[in-house]
Amino acid sequence: MLRGSPVDVSTAILLVLAVIFTVLAYLKDPGLPWIGARNGFSLLSFILPRLIPALILTGMLQVLIPQEFVSRYFGREAGFRGIVIASVAGVLTPGGPMVSVPLMVALANSGAGLAALVAYMTSWSLFGVQRIIAWEAPLMGWHFVAVRVIPSLAFPVVAGWLVSFFYQE
Repeated sequence: MLRGSPVDVSTAILLVLAVIFTVLAYLKDPGLPWIGARNGFSLLSFILPRLIPALILTGMLQVLIPQEFVSRYFGREAGFRGIVIASVAGVLTPGGPMVSVPLMVALANSGAGLAALVAYMTSWSLFGVQRIIAWEAPLMGWHFVAVRVIPSLAFPVVAGWLVSFFYQE
């Protein structure tokens, strides 16, 4: 957070960008900011009903998943095994970021190590099963999926290992 301010840096950047793009839209056509705002609020009405349960789920996971479990399988003490388990968990996590990010926050707040968190998010980003089944395979074909996935399999583990090697918690 900025000192003495309730606004963190990412929020400040988003606010500045929103103002800049609002001004640019106004300069292009004075009616565009209203259209843009209406589109933004329409998106909010789509996301908010999903975000509230996702945040509640995050809180429930934090109180239900024992910290000892998280430390044993995802903590610093888990070492390379924790990185591999987190990589597999990322592949198996269904849904979009409203599922994976709250789960990652719950793991982080329950004692997961940074290396495992990086491996999890890298794995989920690269190999989201729902995305492969719903989008990539139908649109690009299973050959494309195999050609993309197979060379990428090591990335989450390597990313987690690099974090554990270069960043000491």
